[in-house]
Amino acid sequence: MSTDNDIKQNVEHELEWDAGLDAKGLAVAVKDGVVTVSGVVHRLADKLRAERAVKRVKGVFGVADDIEVRVDSDARSDAEIAHDAVTALHMHLPVSSKSIKATVEDGHVRLEGQVQWNYQRQSAEAAVRSLRGVRSVQNQIGLQPGVATREIRGAIQAAFHRNAQIEANRITIDVDGADVVLKGTVKTWPEREEAERAAWMAPGVANVRNNIVIGP
Repeated sequence: MSTDNDIKQNVEHELEWDAGLDAKGLAVAVKDGVVTVSGVVHRLADKLRAERAVKRVKGVFGVADDIEVRVDSDARSDAEIAHDAVTALHMHLPVSSKSIKATVEDGHVRLEGQVQWNYQRQSAEAAVRSLRGVRSVQNQIGLQPGVATREIRGAIQAAFHRNAQIEANRITIDVDGADVVLKGTVKTWPEREEAERAAWMAPGVANVRNNIVIGP
């Protein structure tokens, strides 16, 4: 079993290994398998990339992201960011972007509206979070699933069994209408996230609550 010191060294190495991330301004602390990453980056995308890198490390049970996004001194105006956000949304979601509104205040972007599928909501957030000058993205886009089904649980179970990254017998699925709750224990963060992603792909799902824990 990895010690906190082992995990700390592995996290630091993983952050340095990621060629798309400048980790010089980041510090790592670990206690009981919970990793705290602090420091400053200049893009929201870097903050999210660092968090993903930490979750890839074996032995990490939790992540506290204390990274601050500090844009350059020549920060862009909210109007410029909003204009680019609208353009990016149209490029990534040419049809559903018509039902999405982006509001920008001091570099913080809020997305609102309604779409049918969760991948559209995720694509909208991904489209704007990499824009220069964006400090954070608050995704308030709601879901209006176009497919009603009574077989959500079966569809998710089948997806779990097809997926080589998921030990399906360690996860339970509770369904209440269009709301899904995942429970159980998995060995890694990527497996936990893959289970949630697979659940969101099932037709008719409007909400997924991931209560899966990381453990042996």
